[in-house]
Amino acid sequence: MTVEPRATARRRRTAAALAAAALALLTICVPGAATAIPAPKEHYVKYYVVQAKFEGKPETLPAIASRLLGTAERATEIQNLNAGRRQADGGALGPDRVIRTGWSLILPWDAAGAGVRYGVLPAANAPAVNPPSASGTVAPPRRAATCTAAGPSRISSDWACERIAVDQAWERTRGDGVLVAVVDSGVDATAPPLAGRVISGADIVAGTGRGDVDRLGSGTAMAGIVGARAIPGRPVVEGVAPEATIMPVRVVANSPKAAPKDTATGIGVAVAAGAKVVALGSYVDVADPVVAAAIGATRAHDVVFVAAAPTGAGAADGTVRDLGGILWVAGVGPDGQPAADYQPGTVDVLAPGIDVATLALGTAGAHVSSGSQYAVAFAAGVAALVRSAYPALTADQVVRRLRTTADPTTAQVPDLATGVGMVNPGAAILDGEQPGPAPPQPAGSGWGTITLFALLVAAAMAVLGAAAWRFLPRSSPPPALPPSRALPLESASTADAASAASRTDRD
Repeated sequence: MTVEPRATARRRRTAAALAAAALALLTICVPGAATAIPAPKEHYVKYYVVQAKFEGKPETLPAIASRLLGTAERATEIQNLNAGRRQADGGALGPDRVIRTGWSLILPWDAAGAGVRYGVLPAANAPAVNPPSASGTVAPPRRAATCTAAGPSRISSDWACERIAVDQAWERTRGDGVLVAVVDSGVDATAPPLAGRVISGADIVAGTGRGDVDRLGSGTAMAGIVGARAIPGRPVVEGVAPEATIMPVRVVANSPKAAPKDTATGIGVAVAAGAKVVALGSYVDVADPVVAAAIGATRAHDVVFVAAAPTGAGAADGTVRDLGGILWVAGVGPDGQPAADYQPGTVDVLAPGIDVATLALGTAGAHVSSGSQYAVAFAAGVAALVRSAYPALTADQVVRRLRTTADPTTAQVPDLATGVGMVNPGAAILDGEQPGPAPPQPAGSGWGTITLFALLVAAAMAVLGAAAWRFLPRSSPPPALPPSRALPLESASTADAASAASRTDRD
């Protein structure tokens, strides 16, 4: 056994002490170097408190997923959100997926149904850090959903707000810079939640005049879903893209159906005005050849059209569906029931369309309405968010993004009746990497912290290097090499190789 000299051992102990001091410096100055960035005090999530039984049956993770997310296969998502998180009784969800009564389970943001809660978790269940996204990055803190303003006569039917959880997308954009045309009955611009959000538009029926007048209410309700702003203390629904600008295109006055030529003219006017999203209301017959031709003529202008999926027993119009740049939407209710008899195979995505809170005419506030046109408005609002966040995407790419990020509602995707599932604003905006403005950085992160961390690491490495140089044993310095002439850059590698070969021969 070789005994290390005392002087060498002393040098090694001194170097180790300096290394420990450098590590302590990093830990003190940059807590994030040793631990995760702490969560903000307010952390809003959707969660569910496990009951002893539900409808007489014991609670299981697949049963909860099936009831609140539409399929038992999404139990894995719930498990990933809660794995290892300490519960009030000291337990934690493990690979066996065993859950206990009283546990609070964080849910995906599209969860909906009896028992789903929204807010700050009980203190004993609050996560230590923000939940990671699918890519492993820490998501920014969530704020309380504001789809419906609280008030004495609050709209009780706000299921649509909870179902699509649009506040996720608002972390990045609220639709600013996008003009959304609503082709329907006009829009009542005097409604307070739309103040400053509606331009004069066009009245196609009269041939002259403004489109910011509504006698039927359908267009105003659609505009509210797209871009209304909540008013504190009043039961007013906030739109999906509350910073988008609304262009009303009035194609009906009092009749229940728009003339095809009026609709075609209205589409042309909207596109000429710079609309990037066009929501086609229930008075528009998209399958009419005149309307289809008008849509086809706008392909070069890169416009996203959103329309209700065809209804009735007839076959879908292939000419219209082949145009591209059109998102076909079906409306559904809280339990998934369809708002109309949609033709099988014609639906791209779903959106709330039954018992949704909509904006009423004038100062009447809000009421509950049903219809495919409201599902169109929800989807058009999401399209506006995507166009705002990713202005470089083409219309076809926007439509594709809304399809690929939708939440499946059945095991078979796409499904003949439900398409690819419910529109998901948060996923449409935050999933994947696309060109556009970067999302807000979590508190405590960013280049300032990274730079400070890098500087301190460099300082620590310098301390360690000095310790190694001063205290550790060193071998004799290598003999000095004879001076050599400078070499051109292009011949340096060749010279190095020749020198190495020469040394090898000498050895």
